[in-house]
Amino acid sequence: MYDLLTPALFDIGETPAPRGLADAPTARLLLPADASEEQWHEARRGGIGGSDVAALLGLGGGKYTSPLHVYEEKHGRPTFHGNEAAEIGSEIEPFLRLMFTKRSGIRVEEAPGTLVHLERPWMRVNVDGLTFEHPGPASGVLELKSRSEYQADQWEDGAVPDAPAIQTHWGMAVGGWPEGFVAALVGGNKFRWVRLERDEEMIEWLVDHCGRWYQRHIVEGFPPDPDGYEATTDLLAKLWSVKAETIAEVDVAKAKELRAVRAELKEREKALAAEIRTVENQMRTLTGENEVATAGSKPAWSWKANGTFAGKRFAEAEPEEAAKYTHMVEAIDLDRLKAEKPDTYNRYRARVLRVPAKGI
Repeated sequence: MYDLLTPALFDIGETPAPRGLADAPTARLLLPADASEEQWHEARRGGIGGSDVAALLGLGGGKYTSPLHVYEEKHGRPTFHGNEAAEIGSEIEPFLRLMFTKRSGIRVEEAPGTLVHLERPWMRVNVDGLTFEHPGPASGVLELKSRSEYQADQWEDGAVPDAPAIQTHWGMAVGGWPEGFVAALVGGNKFRWVRLERDEEMIEWLVDHCGRWYQRHIVEGFPPDPDGYEATTDLLAKLWSVKAETIAEVDVAKAKELRAVRAELKEREKALAAEIRTVENQMRTLTGENEVATAGSKPAWSWKANGTFAGKRFAEAEPEEAAKYTHMVEAIDLDRLKAEKPDTYNRYRARVLRVPAKGI
């Protein structure tokens, strides 16, 4: 197995380990939980953590984070500055730990801080809890999540989504524990928890994959290749300040190759879109005037009037009624901003990639 022994970029020394961690087979405490935010960020930059692993594997659909985000973060260029969901998730952790113990009967304690692997200092983790299924030291790790009702089906019948499962295995990989647990509050009123046994084959693959990635992109500093994640597209639009009227010279052969591949994919996209519409129209036809279609007494699909409201069509068809519900709203005067402060206007404009139809 690939073994990376790159020195840690941040280390506070041999911190005395609290109860439950002293006998962790493969980890020690790198940074206590009450350390400053600046120290915490520096510790995160020095290695790969559980959430980083999920991002490197593109879990969660690549909508919010991607390998490029991890690369930027580790090189001291933050891409995430917190949001309300993250704040609430952090605040309710004590309650979720209490619920886990109540439902499972397994004692859990808050983790003491950032843990680091004894032999591979780039392997780090901030677990949400340590579990004590037997008297003595901690026997496993706990990963806590808060998820919306829209994701409820992912947690039914003992199932657990890939991202938290991988994060839990990373905690086991760093600490050397034989088991882990994932607990989630779903939709604000349903609590689910799952036990995960240590999978040596998976852990070996994760350590190898993440170790190679860390060596190549963090230690050696090479940016990761572009990928197709939505989060990468969003981040690329924010990485550089646009220099107006400037030109990047690209190799002719490479430009032709990329244009040809894009054109072929666009044609396939059109064909697939037409096939999808055909199937969906068959579903609509079978549904008719009903809202839900069932098969074998179970929901097969729905066709409800819960989409975007057609405001323009409503105003044209029922102008008097529309007038009753029309009100003025605050809006930024974009024309004035563009005229008076063009630099500010351009700084907040989205970047759009357009490929002209005429070939090179």
